[in-house]
Amino acid sequence: MIKKIIYILITIILVSCGGSKIRTQKTTSTKPHTPTKPVTSSETPKSPTIKTNEAEVLVATSKVKATTEDVKKYIEDFKEIAKNNMKQHGIPASIIMAQGILESGAGFGRLCIEANNHFGIKCHTDWTGETVTHDDDAVGECFRKYIHPSESYRDHALFLTKRKRYESLFKLDKGDYYAWATGLKQAGYATDTLYPSKLVGIIERYELYKLDNEVLGRSYVPKPKAEIITLDGEYIVQKGDTLYSLSKKFNITVDELKRLNNIVDTAISIGQKIKIK
Repeated sequence: MIKKIIYILITIILVSCGGSKIRTQKTTSTKPHTPTKPVTSSETPKSPTIKTNEAEVLVATSKVKATTEDVKKYIEDFKEIAKNNMKQHGIPASIIMAQGILESGAGFGRLCIEANNHFGIKCHTDWTGETVTHDDDAVGECFRKYIHPSESYRDHALFLTKRKRYESLFKLDKGDYYAWATGLKQAGYATDTLYPSKLVGIIERYELYKLDNEVLGRSYVPKPKAEIITLDGEYIVQKGDTLYSLSKKFNITVDELKRLNNIVDTAISIGQKIKIK
């Protein structure tokens, strides 16, 4: 009888332990989270799914790939803010949008996703808000962090209007995006020698000058550049041409153009003959 009681007690203990294991066991999923879009509100920032065969590389504070549709979506999301900033602060909406597209990688760059920083604005001594570190001209540089993208757009406008080195920009025609793109580089906004041609290329590719037209009440359309090619297959440089724009036009890399033409830096001049193949 005693043996039978001991057997029953042991059985109860074993069943109890087994039940406890089942109740406390957790299932861990190994399926990764795949974000699908950039932040456009106060929601948690997300990363894109890129179709690389349709993408172009946008290089500024981040090097990312974005499709034409990605860029168009970005323009649609922020064009009204850009036009309002043009009205209030006198900065061409085309320039605002082109800088936003380039600096943020159409919303897919790390600074944009993690800090809502659409213009690659560094901390500088007057910034008292949140910050994030990012490798740019040097390792671990300090960049501004914003709660919402609209704050980044507002700060970009104030950044340009409140600093003396950008004063000359506001003497330019608000509809002259080419002069503004060149002026930004000359004032030291970016160290990239191709920065003006990148901005102009984005403006003309996505017809961002139409945003300026809406604010200014005009109907400006840029004249197509003449493509003058000699019988020897050389291209004659026109006003506004850069090695970067020619590389896009003739589907050749900048380095290959420099090699073909024995060019050391990126300087070219109007009327110069450039080998393109």
